[in-house]
Amino acid sequence: MENSLLSKITLISVIYTFFIVCVVFGQSRDVRELKNWKFHLGEIQNADQYDFQDKAWENVIVPHDWAIKGPFDKEIDKQVVRIDQNNEKEATEKTGRTGALPFIGVGWYRTKIPIENIKSGKQVILTFDGAMSNAEVFINGKKIGNRPYGYSYFYFDITDNLFSDRENVVAVRLENKAFSSRWYPGAGIYRKVKLILKDKVSFKHWGHFITTPYISDEVAKVNIKSQVQGENVVLKTIIRDSNGNLVNQNLTSQRFGDEIEQSISIKNPEIWDIDSPILYTATLELHQDGVLKDSEVIKFGIRDIDFSAERGFELNGKVVKFKGVCLHHDLGPLGIAINKSALRRQLTILKDLGVNAIRSSHNMPSLEQLELCDEIGFLFLAESFDEWKKPKVKNGYNLYFDEWAEKDIVDLVHATRNHPSIVMWSAGNEVPDQWGSDGVKRAKWLQDIFHREDPTRPVTVGMDQVKAVMENGFGAILDVPGLNYRVHLYEEAYKLFPQGMILGSETASTVSSRGIYKFPVEMGFNKTHDDLQSSSYDVEYCSWSNLPDDDFALQDDKPWVIGEFVWTGFDYLGEPTPYDNFWPSRSSYFGILDLAGLPKDRYYLYRSRWNTKEETLHILPHWNWKGREGEKTPVFVYTNYDSAELFINGKSQGIQKKNNSSNQHRYRLMWMDVVYEPGEVKVVAFDEKGSAVAQKSIKTAGAPHHILLEADRTTITADGEDLSFVTATIVDKEGIPVPNATNRLNFEVSGEGNFKAVCNGDATSLEMFHLPSMKAFSGKLVVIVESTKQAGNIQLKVSGKGLRQGQINLSSK
Repeated sequence: MENSLLSKITLISVIYTFFIVCVVFGQSRDVRELKNWKFHLGEIQNADQYDFQDKAWENVIVPHDWAIKGPFDKEIDKQVVRIDQNNEKEATEKTGRTGALPFIGVGWYRTKIPIENIKSGKQVILTFDGAMSNAEVFINGKKIGNRPYGYSYFYFDITDNLFSDRENVVAVRLENKAFSSRWYPGAGIYRKVKLILKDKVSFKHWGHFITTPYISDEVAKVNIKSQVQGENVVLKTIIRDSNGNLVNQNLTSQRFGDEIEQSISIKNPEIWDIDSPILYTATLELHQDGVLKDSEVIKFGIRDIDFSAERGFELNGKVVKFKGVCLHHDLGPLGIAINKSALRRQLTILKDLGVNAIRSSHNMPSLEQLELCDEIGFLFLAESFDEWKKPKVKNGYNLYFDEWAEKDIVDLVHATRNHPSIVMWSAGNEVPDQWGSDGVKRAKWLQDIFHREDPTRPVTVGMDQVKAVMENGFGAILDVPGLNYRVHLYEEAYKLFPQGMILGSETASTVSSRGIYKFPVEMGFNKTHDDLQSSSYDVEYCSWSNLPDDDFALQDDKPWVIGEFVWTGFDYLGEPTPYDNFWPSRSSYFGILDLAGLPKDRYYLYRSRWNTKEETLHILPHWNWKGREGEKTPVFVYTNYDSAELFINGKSQGIQKKNNSSNQHRYRLMWMDVVYEPGEVKVVAFDEKGSAVAQKSIKTAGAPHHILLEADRTTITADGEDLSFVTATIVDKEGIPVPNATNRLNFEVSGEGNFKAVCNGDATSLEMFHLPSMKAFSGKLVVIVESTKQAGNIQLKVSGKGLRQGQINLSSK
């Protein structure tokens, strides 16, 4: 026994000495993004073959969405269906359900890998972060695999399929079927494709799992499990803090099967939290015979999560309620082609709103989105499927569930599990399998897969058939029961479910159009209007849903309601409820922000409750109502203060104080009997002592006079991908925004930048996003400028007939 222990100690000493005195040779992995592709829309014979002539094909940059440039057409994927989730009793025509953009059909992509990029003896992995959909991948004319689910990450080892004496050809066939989605799914290789060249002695793809099972003020335990391939290897791990300082390192050769496990201590750890998203970096090096064979760098956070009946959700020992939003995967006018700059803008806006959590709805999130949530500080609910075995749409995931569900979940977990932002998995959303015993078995099977692959996080499902899941046990077996709407059943579900908590996995579905107000102001569901817009008084909702205030009250009054995920943070393409039977509606009305990323009034209602660090004082509606003189025009104020006094042209309309007479009076200040007269609306807010502490005013605008431009960032990166989002506002000669202006605006970009896209946030507009001209909607629109790969100055000019031109100078570095 003593000799064995002595031998082990001696071996470890030799290893450490070896690493200290030896000069380490070898090469680490080489990761290359495949950006430049040839593209053809439509089926074509032999496009997978090595010597196929594709010179006439379009040159595109991946990530790419072939459908976003349109045109919009009501006949595209027109579905005649009865939507159970919407409580519909009969089938009706749905013209804009999937965005009315031409995503259906076959698309081919081809690219070449130069021979100098392939080195003898290397293992070559081809990775896809997402391809929409039914991907078939070919190397040099040979099919190497397929992946039907458009939201999956996947990869292939292509080592044995490569030529060593000539360039290699990658071909990808995608096919989107009709009746395969409930929203705009997009089309194409819309996330990144990478080529990974590494030694055959190396880490397996997605082979690391980093957790922090013990945390105190003095020390944190970092556990790292690494899957390796190759014999007689030594793993060296170096951990650095957010400033790049070395905090600890470890060396081990102990191995169990294909896994090497390490436990490394970090003294006085800095904790990852929503308000302080501090990240550490682990550099993992794999050596064999003193030669570096592989190396990976992984960012991670030290944080602790817990879900309990007694305290709900805890982050690092503190109770936190989810102030979350659901996000679809499209980026509005950019389509589904992933862009980190656009994602960063979304999350920056949501941070100001006070959002602390994101639900990827109803898809597997992009890796870029998770990286940003780690960096900025968001909790993340990572969702997998919108369908299981029972269909919602004819050609949906139900076709692939039996064969692919486990593989898709395994890859989701392995690809993303090191992100500290992820605190929960979702196995599905509103699946029809909620009915019946087979669905209960499927729910348990899926949850068990998540537990097997990641025992550190709980699993939920967004359940809308609440009566059914209370009766058949579906809801009782989940780690966290998630209810989609059905606020009237929360109490009953809480009593019946054993978990002792309820998550609002999808809430509100209030609908509104930015800057559009309807009279009289009446609360109600499924309300429609002749102009196909919804009122921004925030009093209209859907038959299955409710107003935001109802969710606020539940979370404030019921400690067992652990938070909510609002449907939705931003408007998205497709699903134009309540106008899905009406053309030309082609995008949603649910967003707290519109499709252009401009705040609706509802933004300030949520902000007044969620962003407790900043002042919120917002007045609605606008005050340009020619023809309504003398008519009642209610005024709402969204504020974090409890009371305020309203003035119209200096005349007091009285003081309103939040009260419990209704949920709306509890969270909004409302003056229902205001009579419209042009001029100034002013609100003065009071603190708890009755002292005036803040004021805000809006004024009636004159005729449109000039264009005011404001960029979210005036300096961007010269990488050919970075974006600046410039808001164009039509104002009168005094600089007051004209809230009902609809002037056509034209855009010209010069210098080291390009016009990328434009959006006005109007769900009924059929103007193309990629053309440099569009009408303003409610006085505004957003122009997107893209950098080139050359540093320099960029100038955007926005003009319109009868308007003084707007001009803004940007730069790229």
